[in-house]
Amino acid sequence: MNIQLVVLGLLTGALTGAFFALFDVPIPAPPELPGLMGIVGIYLGYKLVEASGVTLDVLESIGL
Repeated sequence: MNIQLVVLGLLTGALTGAFFALFDVPIPAPPELPGLMGIVGIYLGYKLVEASGVTLDVLESIGL
């Protein structure tokens, strides 16, 4: 994992969040901890399936 990209991503997110707060615009993310944990869960589930190597090509399975 590239730590520089992680720090830049965090900085970009913090600046974007500050911008939304400054202009009193609702953030495009769940404002409560359960919603944030749902996003973390989606990410972890994706990484778990990716690490297992099990995938399903939906377009191929329907013949496209």
